[in-house]
Amino acid sequence: MSRFENMETFVKVVDAGTISAAADKLNVAKSAVSRRLKELEAHLGVELFHRTTRKLNLTETGSAYYKQCVRILDDIVETELATSQAHGTLKGGLKVALPSSFGLMHIGPAINEFIQIHPQVEFDLDFNDREVDLIQEGFDLAIRIANLPDSSLIARRIAPIHRVICASPEYLERKGTPQVPYDLAEHQCLVYTLLRDFETWLLTDAQGKSVKVKLNPYIKASAGEFLRDAAVLGQGITFLPSFIVYKEIESGTLLPLFRDFSLPAIDSHVIYPRTRHLSQRVRTMVDFLVRKFEGIPYWDTALQVM
Repeated sequence: MSRFENMETFVKVVDAGTISAAADKLNVAKSAVSRRLKELEAHLGVELFHRTTRKLNLTETGSAYYKQCVRILDDIVETELATSQAHGTLKGGLKVALPSSFGLMHIGPAINEFIQIHPQVEFDLDFNDREVDLIQEGFDLAIRIANLPDSSLIARRIAPIHRVICASPEYLERKGTPQVPYDLAEHQCLVYTLLRDFETWLLTDAQGKSVKVKLNPYIKASAGEFLRDAAVLGQGITFLPSFIVYKEIESGTLLPLFRDFSLPAIDSHVIYPRTRHLSQRVRTMVDFLVRKFEGIPYWDTALQVM
């Protein structure tokens, strides 16, 4: 085994936290990873880890060696990327985590467009609403809709995510149109359960005063598309991101309510780990997504003209 491969294995073990996790990332047997570490320590004549039955901890020498290895490996990657760019080719793998609805409806088509431009980039896409650990799970980047805490990750804003309270004309004719937010407590409300406080809807009036409405949910679901379809069928009033209901609002099958109130908005971001040399694949993909969705999102144009 070459010194380079042993060095790369060592870095993978440190980043992954365990030999087993590193073996999974490298797609090799756990015994092969252990053997490479032993070969590396034998070659250097030092111990790189304090070994216990449950985990590995770097020795002081191991910690210093890790930093040097990361620098060397990053320099190798940067040199290879510079050579590839000189020949106009962008290739390699990108592992991306995306939220289910937003990812499938909007980011997915953008990725397909990116693939048309860069056909040698290979994507591994995880459509899931869970919050992934980019570093531990080996993701190159993720799309996240959230107020992001300070972290070691870098975030770039893609687009604002507005929400809208809406119902079908048939439902409003049958049950009546709520005139003030507190009327919602008497209506059939269709609520999205992945929100922290899903039985409470928050609005802000023209004077900036917050109005909190406690609901008696008629239907609860963890899929926004299901709630949208139920609302179209006249099952009740729902409160969903505009990117899910924009086509129905454009066609008039769902009508926005409480236009004089502002509703909570949040930003979507593309996030990626902080590294000395950012992969050109990641850099190009991030720049592409930011440019793709700049300005007023197409899913908000119907709301802008109403």
